[in-house]
This record gives sequence, structure tokens and C-alpha cells, in this order.
Amino acid sequence: MFIAETDSTNNLLRRLYLDENDLFTIYTDFQTAGRGQQGNGWESEKGKNLLFSTLLREWSIPVSSQFLINQIVSLSLYHTVRTILKEDQQSRLTIKWPNDLYFQDKKLAGILIENIWQANQVSRSIAGIGLNVNQTIFLSPAPNPVSLCQITGQELKRQDILQHFLQTLRHYRSLLTDPTYRSFDADIHSAYMRSLYRRDGLYRWEEREVSLVPTMPQMTRSDKQFMARIHSVLPSGEIVLLTADNQKRTYHFKQVRYVL
Repeated sequence: MFIAETDSTNNLLRRLYLDENDLFTIYTDFQTAGRGQQGNGWESEKGKNLLFSTLLREWSIPVSSQFLINQIVSLSLYHTVRTILKEDQQSRLTIKWPNDLYFQDKKLAGILIENIWQANQVSRSIAGIGLNVNQTIFLSPAPNPVSLCQITGQELKRQDILQHFLQTLRHYRSLLTDPTYRSFDADIHSAYMRSLYRRDGLYRWEEREVSLVPTMPQMTRSDKQFMARIHSVLPSGEIVLLTADNQKRTYHFKQVRYVL
């Protein structure tokens, strides 16, 4: 369903369309209050980018494994975009934990997954996606946006990209519900790990929380930064980092960030 303008496709889907069929999708030319992870806004020039939300229903995923949804959605977008890039560009496309899409060190897409639980299972999920397609000038203070047009040198049809994404997502959905495919979760996780941004080598990270214990001194920005490599990502979505001195640290996505 196309809506010319809305506050947020995620909000609209949640308000009006939660009882629609699986993979029901709303897309728009402009969001007045588009949202990213951690409440961040999303800049998008009207009519230039792909802004949409898709309803995921009855996927029968336990709450303890809900990050599987993030992995499926981000891999669907990742493989969709790879088909657009030239062969020598494809290796520069990655998924930045937990589920942004990056080209080299620049942000190409953001994904916001909102889950609704019933008992011990995810009953519905809303996958909201903003993909920079044809925008070439970015005015917000966001430090590192990039678009497919800037990468490929040509304007692209947004609806074609959306249809390819939904076909890919539908394919993953069929595999998820196939009772003979017993290694689906493990295979998806392996593919996700192989696609991760900065998946190899030591990089600088920054802890985002400061201790609230009164007797603990305030940490400076430099105190919170450390060198580490990605060790693993847990089924619940937390990232496990291995520091330069071989200590494992586990973080929720709000607790740590890459230093770019």
C-alpha cells in the first residue's frame, strides 16, 4: 500500500494494520517523524528514497530467539542491494550490528524492528526500513550517509527494489516454516556473521553507559573507548567482543557503539 506522506510507516502500521496478512507493506514518499534505532531521526528527501514498513505475522519465533527476525530482515535487504551493485563493489557492503546496512564506512540503510509478544512467542513484528536510493545531498548532521545513486552513478526505481526485497523475505519465510530444514537458524546466523561490518580485526569501540554508583568516578570519553574484535552475536542479539587483552565483554546494542 502506498501512502504519499505519513508520520512514520511503523506507527501507521501499528495503529491501523496489525491484523493484515503476513508481509503486508506500507511505503511512502515522505515521513514527517521517521525513526531509527534509539529514537534517532531519519533524514529523507521527499520522493527520493525507499521508506516502508512490513508486517511479519505468525512466524512462531520464541522471544528468546527474537533476534532471528533482525537477521532475516537485514539479510533480505543485504542480498537485495547486492544485486544492484557491481561485482567489485559487493564486498564493501556489510551489515552493521545490529542491523544497519553500510557501504564501506557509510550508512546506506537503517532498520527498526518492533516486536509484539504473546505468551513466550513473537506474535507480530513490524520491520521499518529506510534505504537511501536516489538522494545525493544530505543536510542533517548525520556524519556518514550514502545512497545507491551515489554508489552506482544512476537513479534507480524504488518500487523494483521493494519488490525484490519482499521476494527475498518471502523466500526466507518459506525456509523458516519448512519442517525439513532443521539447520535454518544456524545457517541464517552464519550468513549474518559473515556479512557483518568490521567482522575481522581489532577496532575501536565505545561504551555508552556511565556507572550510576555515587562512589564510582565519572569516566571520560577516552576511558570508555577500547580496542576489540567481534567474537560472536548471541541469539538474543547481544554482541560479544574480545578485547585486545583477550577479555570477553557482552553488550546490548544501546550499551556500546563503533567508533567511526
